[in-house]
Amino acid sequence: MTQKGLTMFLRLLRYAILAATVASGVILLVKPESVSGFTGLAPDTARGVTEVRAAMGGVFVALGLAPLILRRPAERVLGLVYLAIAVVRAPFMFADGSEAEQSNWISLAFEVAAAAILLAGRSRKPSSRA
Repeated sequence: MTQKGLTMFLRLLRYAILAATVASGVILLVKPESVSGFTGLAPDTARGVTEVRAAMGGVFVALGLAPLILRRPAERVLGLVYLAIAVVRAPFMFADGSEAEQSNWISLAFEVAAAAILLAGRSRKPSSRA
């Protein structure tokens, strides 16, 4: 694959990650009870439903849309968010006894891949200023 082809492929992967982030946020906003099937969280009170919509749905929509507005720095922030989630998830899956849950491994794989893709990429070009 040429350098140009690789650059285009990574750009498509970054957009796919942004789309998945926004989509998960929208699902949490519109159907907050769906979170329990994948994460094990059960928003069983009105307050819990509001929290899932706001703290999870709203945040993921904002994190997914931010790079479209703020560009590369926001992509890197989203990469750091996914990295932080993965770094916490990995040991606590075992400490909490949830390592047998397939959804934990799916989430961890996505988080590590998303972090790697969003944090990698183009380095800054040297400034032409003296």
